Amino acid sequence: MRKAPDFERMKNDGLPISVITCYDYWSARIINQTNIDMVLVGDSLAMVMHGHKNTIPATVDLMVTHTESVLRGATDKFIVTDLPFLSYRKGMSQAIDVVHRVMEAGAHAVKLEGAAGNLEFIAHLVESGIPVMGHVGLVPQSVHVLGGFKAQGVTEENAEYILESAVSLEKAGCFSVVLECIPATLGQSITNRLKIPTIGIGAGPHVSGQILVLHDLLGLNDEFKPKFAKQYLNGLDLIKRALNDFDDEVKKGAFPTDIHSF
Repeated sequence: MRKAPDFERMKNDGLPISVITCYDYWSARIINQTNIDMVLVGDSLAMVMHGHKNTIPATVDLMVTHTESVLRGATDKFIVTDLPFLSYRKGMSQAIDVVHRVMEAGAHAVKLEGAAGNLEFIAHLVESGIPVMGHVGLVPQSVHVLGGFKAQGVTEENAEYILESAVSLEKAGCFSVVLECIPATLGQSITNRLKIPTIGIGAGPHVSGQILVLHDLLGLNDEFKPKFAKQYLNGLDLIKRALNDFDDEVKKGAFPTDIHSF
């Protein structure tokens, strides 16, 4: 299993980093049998697994439960867990308690969004032995401030803010930083500026690694097809076909047969 320091070495050696977001035991078991480098238990589970419109309804209890499930399946993978909305903005003591719960659930690192107001907390976590992944650009927990899920860094001023935020996250001790929905040129600039690896999602090809949500990669949601995601499988059609085949055989009496009976 890879460790947090391994990812900076991968960047230095020119080895791209693959990261997948998953939320449960069965998918984690599959990922554990692949070459994927890192697994993120994302607060996007509020949307993908529980049907919410954004990530804000994700709770600490949910993140803990899903982390435990992923840990049981992806026993050989480096696992990062998102800290949910406001859980790390209620004072140092309460924020540490949240991280304590997530790490006890089995996470090897935590991820949080943005730099402003978080740098002291990040430094304290790192000093306490907890690897931290940063996240800049489109930060979904701030969707109401940003005015929706849309690209960031498109103005010179905002691009400079994102770059400086990434630099400050590195200085605070983050072992890597996610760059979400920013121009490819900005993704490249940040990657060249930092020693730590950058993990892109809609940040172009010139970053240290790429992350996708498993359900997007497998084509399981025909209502959500973001520009940055590539569908590697038409999973929705395959699953529907299997379910309809089962329904057809049940109604025709073709299943079960003697092979499936006791």
